[in-house]
Amino acid sequence: MYYLLLQLYDRGTKLPPLSFKGVPNGGMAQFQEVMRQQLETSMHAELEKLLDTATGVDKEVSRKDFDGFKKLFHRFLQVKGPSVDWPKIHRPPEDSIQPYDKIAARPLPDSLADSLNKLVVVKLNGGLGTSMGCKGPKSLISVRNENTFLDLTVQQIEVPVLNMLLECHKQVPPVLCPRYPRINKESLLPVATDIGMTGENADVWYPPGHGDIYASFYNSGLLDQLITEGKEYIFVSNIDNLGATVDLNILHHLVSQPNGKRCEFIMEVTDKTRADVKGGTLIQYDNKLRLLEIAQVPKAHVDEFKSVTKFKIFNTNNLWISLGAIKRLQEQNAMDMEIIVNPKTLDGGQNVIQLETAVGAAIKSFDNALGINVPRSRFLPVKTVSDLLLVMSNLYSLEAGSLTMSQKREFPTTPHVKLGSSFTKVQEYQTRFESIPDMLELDHLTVSGDVTFGKQVSLKGTVIIIANHGDRIDIPAGTILENKIVSGNLRILDH
Repeated sequence: MYYLLLQLYDRGTKLPPLSFKGVPNGGMAQFQEVMRQQLETSMHAELEKLLDTATGVDKEVSRKDFDGFKKLFHRFLQVKGPSVDWPKIHRPPEDSIQPYDKIAARPLPDSLADSLNKLVVVKLNGGLGTSMGCKGPKSLISVRNENTFLDLTVQQIEVPVLNMLLECHKQVPPVLCPRYPRINKESLLPVATDIGMTGENADVWYPPGHGDIYASFYNSGLLDQLITEGKEYIFVSNIDNLGATVDLNILHHLVSQPNGKRCEFIMEVTDKTRADVKGGTLIQYDNKLRLLEIAQVPKAHVDEFKSVTKFKIFNTNNLWISLGAIKRLQEQNAMDMEIIVNPKTLDGGQNVIQLETAVGAAIKSFDNALGINVPRSRFLPVKTVSDLLLVMSNLYSLEAGSLTMSQKREFPTTPHVKLGSSFTKVQEYQTRFESIPDMLELDHLTVSGDVTFGKQVSLKGTVIIIANHGDRIDIPAGTILENKIVSGNLRILDH
């Protein structure tokens, strides 16, 4: 089994459609079409100017990148409103989302090694952890026993590892990691003025969203190579999801189906909690299983989308995808993914947008697509320092690179942890804990202000620690806080 690490990006919000005030209604459509054509022509001209600043291999590589970007920009300009018609949304048929227990009930065959040989594991290594104050890939943060996300992922795969794309902008050719120009939010033209803009000026470029994985595999020749070697499926997941390991039950379900009925795409979903209300969900739309993201929801229906009652599951971004189906859809130009418009502000204050696509959005293009409702243990993401505190604590046991809930915890759910702005950056967070507290009996933790923790602190029940502005709270070594509020003047109160 091969192991691939892709440096790709995700997340974003959708830009509203073009609007032009003061134009007579009768000429609105024609006017908008003229504007779109002018914007597209201007963009192409600017891209050609950028190409003129490059030579040799750089020019050819950039031209290929820009060809992909042009297609994305063209589709972006065609957006005329919400990508879904809300009345057409239906709950998926019962058999389209299978419970994991049903999948796992089937006995595994002795020939499972043959199935593993048909699988390629792809890790999306795109998170830069900028919200956590990181300068490089989030996967290099130490998680447990000085092991990084990358270390733990390698430990999970006890087979030869092929690090094809460890850090796309440094260690591999850009053929599998395109570089697209960020767009000035006002002019809708590239911010870059020279192909060679790097270093402090490198933020004028971005890698496209992880939906680019399909075209990248196809255009690079890697897809044909893997198929020739007998590979049939890829398992795609985010590297910062520590619960996303290869599941033999799901793999067996994939390869054991008759050829005519094999699932071309499986999306692992899990039950929503209050922390997951913004996560994408599966719906039935135009007789197809489709991923619905909050950015696609009309404003009037956002609260309905967030409802745990109506939309009970969300996408973990653990995906199992047929390589043969990817090849067919790429050759037919039939891979359909919504555009995600991700707004950013550069260091100099300039507002830009970057156009992306999400790998899971392609589910509607595949035949016999299926959702599997997996246990929460398969979704263990680390997006914030609050998440990092949980996975570093004794709530989890580490074995072969995988984290499992400690058997010593009485409840299977994790505590709700909210660390304030003084903990936002990883470096600051690390200096505030002499050791990670005992959290086995913790239900809720809120920390705000200048707070530090000594060694061997124990937190139980509901603990709230608030240091007022100008105050500092140092929790002494060996302290046990159970259902306590610690205020700015170090008073300890029963909660």
